[in-house]
Amino acid sequence: MQKYNDTASNSGEKIVVHIDADIEELIPGFFQNRREDIKSILTALDNGDYETIRILGHSMRGTGGGYGFAAITDIGHSIEQAAKNRNPLEINKKINELSSYLERVEVVFEVTGQ
Repeated sequence: MQKYNDTASNSGEKIVVHIDADIEELIPGFFQNRREDIKSILTALDNGDYETIRILGHSMRGTGGGYGFAAITDIGHSIEQAAKNRNPLEINKKINELSSYLERVEVVFEVTGQ
């Protein structure tokens, strides 16, 4: 797995992440759910619903690493903290990071030892 960093997030380059081939069929749905999270967070932000944002950030924090996407875990943690602090600028910044990450991530599926 590659650790996601802010330098890569701003470069526009592809981000290659190596994932176990056993979960290959789950990845498109996982990414779609994150795109839906972005929409939900933006709606919640418009409504000043920081609790919903905190919950969604917490969920991303928990699931990102389980699927092999440490960057999503990191971004989710930041969103969760920004929601606790009621910081809309930081939430928007992290949503932009997540959106960029989802556009640029390239998954390489690897078969692990049997």
